[in-house]
Amino acid sequence: MSAPQLLLGAPGALLLVAAHALAAVAAPLAVRRLGRRALYLLAAVPAASLAWALANTGPILAGRAVAGAYPWVPGLGLELAVQVGALGWLMIVLVGGVGALVLSYSARYFAAGDDRLARFAGLFVAFAGAMLGLVVSDNLLVLYVFWELTTVLSYLLIGHDAVRRASRAAATQALLVTTLGGLAMLAGFVMLGQHAGTYRWSQIAGALPDGAYLAVALLLVLLGALSKSAIFPFSFWLPAAMAAPTPVSAYLHAAAMVKAGVFLTALMTPAFGEVTAWRAVLLVAGTLTMLLGGWTALRQDDAKLLLAHGTVSQLGLLMAVFGAGSRDAALAGTAMLLAHALFKAALFLVVGVVDRSTGTRDLRELNGLGRRAPWLAAVAVLAGASMAGLPPTAGFVAKEAIFEVLLHGSAVERAVLAGLVAGSALTVAYTLRLLWGVFGTKRAVTPTRPSGIGWAFAGPAAVLAVAGLAVGGFAPAVDRMLAAYADTVYAGTAQAGSVGPVQMGPVQAADALVVPYRLALWHGLTPALGLTALALAAGAGLFLLAARLPGEVRSTGARAYDRVLTWVGRLAVELTGATQRGSLPFSLGVILLVLVALPGGVMLAGRPWSAEGRPWDTPAQAVVAAAVIVAAVIAVRASRRLTAMILVGVTGYGTAVLFVLHGAPDLALTQFLVETVTIAMFVLVLRRLPPRFSRRPSRRGRAAIGVAVGVVAAGMAYAATSARQAEPISSGFADLAVSYGGGDNVVNVILVDIRAWDTMGEIAVLVAAATGVASLIFRGSAALRRRTGSPAPTSRTRVAGRWLATSPHPATGGTSIILQVVTRLLFHVIVLLSVYLLFSGHNQPGGGFAAGLVCGLALTVRYLAGGRAELNAAAPVDAGAVLGAGLFVAVGTGAAAMLLGGDVLQSATLDLTLPVLGEVHLVTSVFFDVGVYLIVVALVLDILRSLGAPIGADDISMDDSSLKGTMKEEPV
Repeated sequence: MSAPQLLLGAPGALLLVAAHALAAVAAPLAVRRLGRRALYLLAAVPAASLAWALANTGPILAGRAVAGAYPWVPGLGLELAVQVGALGWLMIVLVGGVGALVLSYSARYFAAGDDRLARFAGLFVAFAGAMLGLVVSDNLLVLYVFWELTTVLSYLLIGHDAVRRASRAAATQALLVTTLGGLAMLAGFVMLGQHAGTYRWSQIAGALPDGAYLAVALLLVLLGALSKSAIFPFSFWLPAAMAAPTPVSAYLHAAAMVKAGVFLTALMTPAFGEVTAWRAVLLVAGTLTMLLGGWTALRQDDAKLLLAHGTVSQLGLLMAVFGAGSRDAALAGTAMLLAHALFKAALFLVVGVVDRSTGTRDLRELNGLGRRAPWLAAVAVLAGASMAGLPPTAGFVAKEAIFEVLLHGSAVERAVLAGLVAGSALTVAYTLRLLWGVFGTKRAVTPTRPSGIGWAFAGPAAVLAVAGLAVGGFAPAVDRMLAAYADTVYAGTAQAGSVGPVQMGPVQAADALVVPYRLALWHGLTPALGLTALALAAGAGLFLLAARLPGEVRSTGARAYDRVLTWVGRLAVELTGATQRGSLPFSLGVILLVLVALPGGVMLAGRPWSAEGRPWDTPAQAVVAAAVIVAAVIAVRASRRLTAMILVGVTGYGTAVLFVLHGAPDLALTQFLVETVTIAMFVLVLRRLPPRFSRRPSRRGRAAIGVAVGVVAAGMAYAATSARQAEPISSGFADLAVSYGGGDNVVNVILVDIRAWDTMGEIAVLVAAATGVASLIFRGSAALRRRTGSPAPTSRTRVAGRWLATSPHPATGGTSIILQVVTRLLFHVIVLLSVYLLFSGHNQPGGGFAAGLVCGLALTVRYLAGGRAELNAAAPVDAGAVLGAGLFVAVGTGAAAMLLGGDVLQSATLDLTLPVLGEVHLVTSVFFDVGVYLIVVALVLDILRSLGAPIGADDISMDDSSLKGTMKEEPV
């Protein structure tokens, strides 16, 4: 087959995905403003996808695929590659058309004023966009991104009613099962992509591996497809997902999400149709799923659960058909894919109407509804006829095609055909059970009186049911549409007249079809028609016998899932009980011993270090190192917490001195400041702890572990530096700092320009950690205040119009007035010094981090002098707001560079001449540094307000008397 011609339209597909994302964001606001009517407006978004597909029908079905590629993350091989052929076109029609109808239906399904409707609308539109992105993606990694988006969004939609335990459990079950399969599928994608050197499926299909490598990759991909489409042994999650609202079931579990696995299988069938592992898994798993799902559906009393198990059965049928791997099987499979989406979505919507209008969907409680709502019964019968395979519906055309194709296949395919005929009989039986149970007239059952059934409510179901009838009536036209995809599959039964070379594989029988199969409503009196009649008759007989069957059954997969969760939970409890004993020394000891045993053992065995080396460059380094070692040893043997903390600080200051001796003043300044701030914070925290360490564990044990860890860490550092062979990446940073970053301070330019992404990640983690820790501390403090009856402390004190702001009520309980006065005099000088370090750091020692620490020290001294009131007077701001502002400034700097045409976080140099200031050399990365500065200042402020112990009598909400009862002697 010739390569598909390109058709300009790929930007339109990506714009539709973006439109869904924007509509999802705007949906909650629209629902709050317009109520349920907003859903009609939102339905226009998936309807636009349908319109786009219809507008491109001619070119796509003529073989000219909509294709294009746009760079996204080139370093990772990610690109927004679009490839829409006939199969993708069909999926867009279903995703867009059914999505628009279900959204319109939802406007009547949900009650007016439902406070969950806004959330539902946003998630539903987002899901439709994720499905659209999945079916148009040609890059497998991008496809996987959309695949997982559908998983997450389905989890949120299934758990729509978060108050109900069943909804939460069903959502979690669907998330776990489909995510597990998705991760396996990702591994398969990586194997295929790495072998081909690209992740574009249109290119991978022509560069496939062979042998065991291919078999493993395909099995991993199939794990994702089978779990997504609820194929055995993963069938159990789909019926449980019926805890979701009916519109979710009609869309996600009939027309969209569960079709993702079928779509992926169909997409890869042209390439993998002759691979034995591919065929074997799909044929066996699909047949078993159809039989088990149909049998379970026949024994359900809940109409929605009956449809759910029926969906599982039909998905098995689809997988088995695509597993045949031939051109005609692909045609029959896509015909059934279309028919199933139409009749199953229609039936789900009908059940939703019945449930809302009668208050029940239990088949044993409904009676005479067909007489009271005849037109609704007509819609259900029309959709049910398609599901059962009655002519002249789409279901009949598709099922007859399946029978005909497999009848002329290999012996294995004819064995599969026997299973599918039996499954079709079950389909007929549970279809009759559904229609009779919902609309039939029964004795000894109270007549059902529906209310509120209108055309606006049931109209979408009617449209879908009539569409199923139309597809059957215009089967030749549908054949021309679907053949554009089927003709790309030339394995198996392809013969003269089909696209591609004639290949008679070993799976073929001698009586293979002579010409390609064509969809039609009437092929004459054929064996396939006889099999259809047999399935209909057997199904009617099964329906008559169904009343004698035992009650509802729970699937084996659901029971196995519960057992696995029980075992995993028990294992987690036992493992946690054995390793997490609530002792910090024990936990740290285990971690450090593992560090010593594993990396230390490997290092000792390999000895990856050079024999050359020198102990020091100058005697001063030896003196400082000796002081550090002595301080560390004494710290281990110290019995008082404060003493140990001061000695640990000495080791930090000693490290800073070593930086000075090595000619790194910027690192030394930062180290000095970090140690000083850390000591101050530790002092505040230690006031809440007992003054002495526990005697458990022994000091000797602590010393031994400490020495061992120190030796291993030093050995690893020495081995890493001495084993280096390539030139360090930082060798060119000195020149880049000036030419690229516009600054002479190499360290600071690295942080805010050359490696700004690293700094961005670090400050984001810092903000998240600070927020989380502060939240936990404040929550614990609130619980303590409730127990002690203490009032809550004020978070800020506003003092307007005074530059030298002070607390309205200076602290006097045990604090020094002289210290307060001196601190207030020096506070602003220190703050100004921090501002100087901030702006001079690009060329001189300093920068945003060091400057923020200096300002934090000013706040710390102010706090030590007067407690919370003094701190609030000095900084009457919310620490969380400052954290957010700092992160916003840092991210905004990167975004601004991108908007101005540069790379994210790229710096620009501006040389200006300003009045008074004269010539100014400004680098835009200084604004990134401002964000770092604000984050560090806010972090210190957050620590002081959350971890700081009480100082002075004004801190009565957390005074020492209220804390004495909480102090316990615990080992550290």
